[in-house]
Amino acid sequence: MTIYLAGPLFTEAERAWMLALKNGIIDLAARIGVTVNVLWPWEFISEVELRELRDRAGLEIFRSCVSHLDAADMVIALLDGPMVDDGTAWEIGYFYRLRSGPEKPIIGIRTDLRNAGETPSSIINAMIEHSCDHIARSETDLLGIVEDLFDSFTHLIQS
Repeated sequence: MTIYLAGPLFTEAERAWMLALKNGIIDLAARIGVTVNVLWPWEFISEVELRELRDRAGLEIFRSCVSHLDAADMVIALLDGPMVDDGTAWEIGYFYRLRSGPEKPIIGIRTDLRNAGETPSSIINAMIEHSCDHIARSETDLLGIVEDLFDSFTHLIQS
């Protein structure tokens, strides 16, 4: 199973949180005996490569993210903040259109206490909220959803 981990990567805090989440998913998979490959955009192109690419860096980031999304079986996206990061929103939309249905799920995680949608009951923007098959409100909740999905995929493969 290949998971694409989407979310903002602009601050040390964001990168540290995303790395911890990646490691949590890998640990969960190992604990229950599922083979998983977690694709995280921060690891696609090194800082040295970005400097060497100069003006072409943006295009290479884009191409790399698209090719990794094309290879993914699931997207997990960090949705925190007053608005969902624009790159993360694009990745969700691209994968939503690409996927063949709920067998390629999109899971959002929003630990932010603020609601950021159009209605009082909205968690986030309606387009993002309804593109997600699940929205977890904590890392523990997310790992529970992922474990259930791992179990579902394992049963499908064995059938």
